[in-house]
Amino acid sequence: MKTAIVGLPMTGKTSLFTILTGVHETARTGSMETRIGVTRVPDDRVDALAKVFSPEKVTHATIEFIDFPSISKESLRDPSYLASLRVADAMAHVVRLFESDLVPHEKGSVDPMRDIGDVDTELVLSDLAVVEKRLERLEKDRKKIKDPGLDREFELLQQARAMLENGETLRGWALEGEDEKRLRGFQFLSQKPMLFVLNVGENDAGRMQEIEEEYRRKLVQEGNRCEVTAVCGRIEAELSELEPQEQQEYLASYGLPGSSLDRLVAAMYRLLGLMSFLTAGETEVRAWTVPVNSTAVKAAGAIHSDFEKKFIRAEVVPWQALVEHGGYAGVREKGLLRLEGKDYIVKDGDVLVIRHG
Repeated sequence: MKTAIVGLPMTGKTSLFTILTGVHETARTGSMETRIGVTRVPDDRVDALAKVFSPEKVTHATIEFIDFPSISKESLRDPSYLASLRVADAMAHVVRLFESDLVPHEKGSVDPMRDIGDVDTELVLSDLAVVEKRLERLEKDRKKIKDPGLDREFELLQQARAMLENGETLRGWALEGEDEKRLRGFQFLSQKPMLFVLNVGENDAGRMQEIEEEYRRKLVQEGNRCEVTAVCGRIEAELSELEPQEQQEYLASYGLPGSSLDRLVAAMYRLLGLMSFLTAGETEVRAWTVPVNSTAVKAAGAIHSDFEKKFIRAEVVPWQALVEHGGYAGVREKGLLRLEGKDYIVKDGDVLVIRHG
């Protein structure tokens, strides 16, 4: 998964990226400098299974984050910036809620909803330019060629133009089947799933979940592919320098149950409709990322394409049972290890052993 971290200047997005990934160095992407880093997905289930099996290797699922230069009219005219942004699976828009005299806001005041609207407007205008250019081309092509496919694409792009001209993003536009395939290649920026990352001040850290809920009510509606999480960059920066035991004490002093960056990663999974199943043994304990409602045969394909092609059955057990009974011998003795066929819908936290030809 590639997640683009975007935002206006002075929002704390690059600091959050560094805390998430530990990456300080920039990498060149075309004519543009970005930072690219990978963070592991926190998963207590992997850690619990590792204690049971003592494997040679423990592998968590990961998310790739790309820290982009601040978003602006100028950056969205840069072909390199646009091309890199379009290949991301989702965006994480870091929104400033913290006040600081030392870090002035470029617009002179802190106004989260205004900033969210400004960034969305830039994404909408960028998409509108793409749509209008393609519609011009289709006008000419449809005069030369009679093709129902071109006619349908024209109709869909007219719908997109109407929405964009009205200032709407394309995130809530539900396209399915052939229509979705027709427009997939455009990789519209305002259509990408969006995680709003609210960067709150230290004084508001104790109210983080309350703030998150307040903005969720404003920003998240059924089907609009948005999610909200709140973080405190200042606290996370200090946490990253502490030992694990000290981290828990430090979080407790703010009344926080855990790191907000862990919640950020979990929110990204919810936004993209993803979950993890697990494999466990003495060689490796590993989390695998698949879409929610994946079948057993598709889960097998996530491990290796040959497993999908030559799938026979999957042995399935909930991770809790495997931990509680000390491994496969214990769950077999209790009759908790099930055999499932290729159409079985894998559940979050299932441990699978794939039988294949």
